[in-house]
Amino acid sequence: DERSLEFPDYESLWRWSVDKIEDLWESIWQFTGVHAHHPYRQVLEKRIMPGAKWFDGATLNYAEHALAYASQPQARDKPALVFQSELRSRTVTSWSELARQTGAITGALGELGVEPGDRVASYLPNIPESVIALLAAASRGAIWSSCSPDMGPASVLDRFRQIEPRVLFAVDGYRYGGKDYDRRDTVRELVAQLPSVEAVVFIPYLDPDAQLDFGNLDGRDIKVLRFADAIEHDVRPQFTPLPFDHPLWIVYSSGTTGMPKPIVHGHGGTIIENLKGLALHLDVGEHDRFFWFSSTSWIMWNLQVSTLLSGCTVIQFDGNPGYPDVTTLWKLAQDEGITFFGTSPAFVALCRKDGLELAAHFDLSGIRTLGSTGSPLTADAYEWVY
Repeated sequence: DERSLEFPDYESLWRWSVDKIEDLWESIWQFTGVHAHHPYRQVLEKRIMPGAKWFDGATLNYAEHALAYASQPQARDKPALVFQSELRSRTVTSWSELARQTGAITGALGELGVEPGDRVASYLPNIPESVIALLAAASRGAIWSSCSPDMGPASVLDRFRQIEPRVLFAVDGYRYGGKDYDRRDTVRELVAQLPSVEAVVFIPYLDPDAQLDFGNLDGRDIKVLRFADAIEHDVRPQFTPLPFDHPLWIVYSSGTTGMPKPIVHGHGGTIIENLKGLALHLDVGEHDRFFWFSSTSWIMWNLQVSTLLSGCTVIQFDGNPGYPDVTTLWKLAQDEGITFFGTSPAFVALCRKDGLELAAHFDLSGIRTLGSTGSPLTADAYEWVY
């Protein structure tokens, strides 16, 4: 309608998308409503790879898009995050509270001297604080990177040494499968081996009364700020406008063939790809309740956070999906009215092997889509799902 184009079949639509790359991505920008503080001068500078430069001149911010729904009148008290774990009972974070806490942590990062381009690292599980920390770092233009606390110090250092983080978000420990894991010694080792770290934002998750100190660490004065203290301040979110290709986060290859390779995703590319994916591929919108079981070390956690761009409610779970048995996540899906359920072939295989008959035990009529990634689903797994 906008461009007076007609496509008699899928093949012709595909051919247009290949031949008219610039028109395709400009139409996606316009259709999904990307918000830029400065307009782009051109969609694509040159058709070259590597080195393609997209939407040159545009300035925007990922966190501003992720929190855009919070400014809508109907969103104020609507849940943005619903969280449950083996440690905490169900907690709900409204859109207004998500924005408020993000603003507070953004301000705290500013007081710690964090500037655009600085790296902010995380040693946090899949909890609301990890989402807020990511959005705060992005708001300021810092570059985010995370490892989950089930990873040992050597694996974390293989990743974080390469990026030299200035601030580290960390927990005291976590619970998995009914067993507690204190990670404070690991956090101390990480900071000792990362001379770039100047401050730690501490979240007592395993024990609300836990303390963390570093003493005189080879003459370094490591500032420790408690997350709960930082969010006591009411600060409106402030979003730094950034170039389209400004780095947003660093994820990593598996490390099975040598050192893990850092992979950089930019603000603009992540915004437009996720808006496209949510609108055209996943069909996720403001009335959805989105869940994907993931640790903060997996790219699916980044996707889960990015579904906030659609205004949906994100359901978070931290713990063992097979504890006390394989019904845990399906009960969560029923109780929370999850509409998009994301998992892995390994979990599907576990449920199938256990002989679980979902329809006999749960009302999962709210689920419209089941997503699976990590490895291919077998034919038997497909049949079990259906």
